[in-house]
Amino acid sequence: PKRNSSARALAPPTRAMAPQQGGVDPAMVNFLEEEKRKAMFNEVVSKLADVCFDKCVAKPGASLDRYETACLSQCALRYLETGQVIMGRIQRMQ
Repeated sequence: PKRNSSARALAPPTRAMAPQQGGVDPAMVNFLEEEKRKAMFNEVVSKLADVCFDKCVAKPGASLDRYETACLSQCALRYLETGQVIMGRIQRMQ
């Protein structure tokens, strides 16, 4: 008999899909860690854009002037450098 997709989704995992000893699939753990890193990176970029835009752009227009461009660049650089310093201190504390 032909299985539908919902029956296939509920089927037990095949040997190729079965987790390693301890019930944890290392490939899945790696995948989830990478996805978590991507999500954290996206969150930092979003926060950086919000903070720096609010600080540097008084009146949004069709383009940025020289001051706004320089301000955004310096703001982003300081934001990232500050994050690196904080992460370094946290790692040393552990």
